[in-house]
Formats: sequence, structure tokens, C-alpha cells
Amino acid sequence: MNNLNVSVSPHIKSPITTQKIMTDVLIALAPVTIASFVLFGIRAVLLVCVCVTASILCEFLSQKVMKRKVTVSDGSAAVTGLLLALSLPANAPLWQAAIGSAFAIVIVKQLFGGLGQNFANPAVTARVMMLISFSNSLAVATNTVFFDSVSSATPLAMIADPSKGTVPDYLQLFLGNHAGTIGETCSLALLAGGIYLIVKKVITWHEPFIFVATVMLLSIAFGRDPLTDVLTGGVLIAAFFMATDYVTTPAQTYGRMVFGFGCGLITMLIRVYGNYPEGVSFAILLMNILTPYIDNWTKKKVIGGAAK
Repeated sequence: MNNLNVSVSPHIKSPITTQKIMTDVLIALAPVTIASFVLFGIRAVLLVCVCVTASILCEFLSQKVMKRKVTVSDGSAAVTGLLLALSLPANAPLWQAAIGSAFAIVIVKQLFGGLGQNFANPAVTARVMMLISFSNSLAVATNTVFFDSVSSATPLAMIADPSKGTVPDYLQLFLGNHAGTIGETCSLALLAGGIYLIVKKVITWHEPFIFVATVMLLSIAFGRDPLTDVLTGGVLIAAFFMATDYVTTPAQTYGRMVFGFGCGLITMLIRVYGNYPEGVSFAILLMNILTPYIDNWTKKKVIGGAAK
């Protein structure tokens, strides 16, 4: 008995590290990032460079100021910056992109204790902040540079106001031949990245499937085109890369399904009844706030344990 060593938890070790998970996420985001460069040109490249660089720099400086261990090598700041860049239109001013990145890292992430302590997805929260603070510069998406015939109005704006143009066909929507934020237009690239994450078991299918299915069913109920609602806006990038965040989404399977349903429901309610043509970011942020309650409602009861 004297040879036993007692230590604090965790006692189970895993080869899966934060750095490996973030590396897989970056790999999964590579197709849509490349697609954004092709479709939107140098402006997309600059947005990605500014957001990623600002996020990494802000994480390093804030951790130094707060006298915490510097963890920029885990890749989480780079993922946040890349996701924020992909959720912005190509014409977004670079200084606003830098402010959004700083807000995501310093305010949403580090002030709450760093990775694992933030109450909401940093990229999504920064996107909402920018929509509210810089509504004029972020309201209209630019054309893609690869296709000369694309209107500057997004498909969701066309659905809300038919006078702005005709919604592109399914093939155009699937390949990214339409206006929008630089990371939401190419559904093919987003699906490739999402499937990669599921195959690598970085995420489960529950949130993406329920999210997309809810959007489609409600689209039918509202008399809209379900495929158009899924292939336009931020549904796919949100379903695979934002609604599956480990920290800000429920831990249990049933909780993740409730989360996905809530995201789809709020997204469609905002699209149909709200002042914004898109509601994905607001939906995820609201569901992030509800995550602790969803975890409590859906937690498994220990066999033989008393209900609390």
C-alpha cells in the first residue's frame, strides 16, 4: 500500500489534444477557404489574413497581460479568426475585421477565462457584434469575381424582396455562383469539410442533421423552397463548424439534438419574420446562452440515484 501514488483527476489520458482537434477543423475549413479565394479574390485573402493574424496576436497579448500560460499554439485562436473571416462579406473594411477579431478573443474568450470558459462561440458573438455595430458596411455582400453575372444582392435578400433579382438555381447555389459572405456561398466545399469532421469523429452528426432538417421542414411549412434555404446564407457553415463547438453546446446527445432544433427554428423565424434576411448567428448565440439549461434538462439520471 505504501507504493500507491494518489493524484488528482483526470485519471484517463487521451491522445486527442486540443491542438489535434483544431488542426482537423482547420483542415476541414481548407476547401471553403480556398473556394473563397477563388470566388472573391484578393479581398477574401486579405480578410482571412487580417482576422487570423489579429486573433492570434490578441490571444498572445491578452494572455501575457493576464499572466496566463500562452496557448496560441493550440490553434483555437486561428480557428476563431478563420471562422469570423469566412462569415464576413468581401467588402468588409479590414479595420472592422480586426476589431471583430479582437472582440472575439479578448472580450468573449479571454475575459471569461480562456478556452473552455467562454459562454458563447467567440466567432459567432463577434459576428453579431459587427452586424449591430457596423450594419451599413456589412449589410450588402459583394459579387463574386469568378462569375461576372452575379448580382450584389444575396439570395436571401432576393427571397425577402423579389425586386432585387432572381434567386440563382440549385447548381449555382451549390457551387457558390452568388453573392454572400466569403465562406457561405460554396455549399460543395462546406459539405466536404463537414463530412471530413464527421468521418474523423471530431463532431457527431446530431447537430448538423437536426439543424438542417429543421430548416428544411420549417421552410416547407412557411411555403418556401427548402433546398434554397439550406444552400443559402450561413446554414451549412453554422451547422458543421459553429453549432458543434465543444465548449458552448450541450454535452449529451439529446442535448445536442435539442440545440440543433433550436438553431434551425430561430434561424427560420428570423428569416421569415425578422428584420434581418439571415438569422443563423443570432440563433446560435441565443442557443449558446441556453446551453446550461439544456444540459440540465437532458442530463442522464444515474441508476439508483435520486432525482434532483
